[in-house]
Amino acid sequence: MWKPTNQPQTPARPGEPERPATPTPSAPVMTAPEPAAPRPVTTTTADQATIGKSLVIKGEVTGSESLYIDGRVEGSINLSGNRVTIGRNGVVAANINAREIVVLGKVRGNLTASDRVDIRSDGSLTGDVIAARISIEDGAFFKGGIDIRKGGQPQQQKANGEEKVSASEPAAIGARA
Repeated sequence: MWKPTNQPQTPARPGEPERPATPTPSAPVMTAPEPAAPRPVTTTTADQATIGKSLVIKGEVTGSESLYIDGRVEGSINLSGNRVTIGRNGVVAANINAREIVVLGKVRGNLTASDRVDIRSDGSLTGDVIAARISIEDGAFFKGGIDIRKGGQPQQQKANGEEKVSASEPAAIGARA
């Protein structure tokens, strides 16, 4: 309702502040996106699931987010487009397939990474590695074979139990003993 501007305006109710009539319909439109805004922030690249120290998982682990393992996992882990990190307390007896694998704890199984495998100084890996890049820090334990493959190269099964070792990795030959 329109009022002349020369008259003083008083609210109809004493406890209610004055509000213009037009912003009221737009206020719910402005507040509706605010609760929805934090959701995209939590579901971006920072997503990482965690398996805590006291958890034991037996079976197949699959998903579409990165995983940090500080507990025990037995079976298989398939997170092909993501990162798998085995924490210092982590003990894994599984084959792991991921984009990137970081070993800080103990792993017994074969690792297949489309990008890289990092075995840190306190890490221990017993198993074969297939990756485009590998890094083994001083003090790390590694026993197994290394197969360096370029980024989109298809995987091939071992024929006659034969393993391929890249000539650019002489350390891998000595590690097989």
